Parts: sequence; C-alpha cells; structure tokens
Amino acid sequence: LTRYIPGPYCAMLLGDLGADVVKVEEPPLGDPTRALPPADGENSAAHAALNRNKRSVAVDLRTAEGVDVVRRLATQADVLLEAFRPGTLARRGLGADPLRASNPRLIYCSLTGYGPQGPHAARAGHDIDYLALGGFLGGNRDAAGRPVLPTAQVADMAGALVAT
Repeated sequence: LTRYIPGPYCAMLLGDLGADVVKVEEPPLGDPTRALPPADGENSAAHAALNRNKRSVAVDLRTAEGVDVVRRLATQADVLLEAFRPGTLARRGLGADPLRASNPRLIYCSLTGYGPQGPHAARAGHDIDYLALGGFLGGNRDAAGRPVLPTAQVADMAGALVAT
C-alpha cells in the first residue's frame, strides 16, 4: 500500500532479507514509478529496482471488493506497510485496529510524511519537502556557495531504512 520510493524501498529490503512481499497497486496504472524514465518496455528502471523480489496485485481501494482483498491479505501477513495520509485507510476500514483484530501478530507500519499527529500530519509531502523542513537543503551547496539539490531521494530512503 505504498508507492514512489519510501515504501517500495522498505519492502524491497524486506524482500532482500527473505520476506514474501505482495505489492498492492491501484489500477489502472499502478505505482507511478512504472512511468519514470528510462523505461525498458513496460517498466522503468527505478520501478524494476525498487520492486524486485515482490509479487504484485492491482486493487481498487475505493471499492468494497478492493478493501476485502486487502483485509484477506492482511490476515496472512506479518507486516503491512502503508504510506497514506493519517486516517485515510482507517476511514476505509483498513486501519491498524480492525486489521489486527483478524491478525494479532500483524505489524502495521505507517510511512507518513510528518507523523500521525501534529500541525503537518495531514499535509502531502515529498522528499524535497522533508529535506527543506529539516534544514538539509540549506547546507547542501556547491563550491561557489550556491544551493544544490541532492541527486538522490535522501529523506525517502532514510525513512525506508528506519522503517525496515
């Protein structure tokens, strides 16, 4: 229940360690990383790298059938990774408490941009936002002192490592 980099990277690491990972993607296009260049046929290099060692299923979470598919998957899972804004999955009946009622051993990991509570909790966020808020961008400069954007998604990958 994740897309782009943090969740897929975390799940990739778990898969590298031997976990059986099922990636849940929303139809019709799936994870937006599928469309990133460079692409070889159907998938991009980024998507292939971040989603190795995984099976995937397309599920429309806006339907009762889609919610039921995720509930059934969660009954067999050890870990559920999700990267929605806080409360989004709970409103669909897929929050930690109802899923743990069916599977008490389930580890429910929410990869949120700004945490589950607080003044920024409901904000959408991306790597560059977290780096700016944390002050990282202010110190990242070239030899002439000009600001330089990092060439990798530093915050996204760090968040994934912490979650792993």
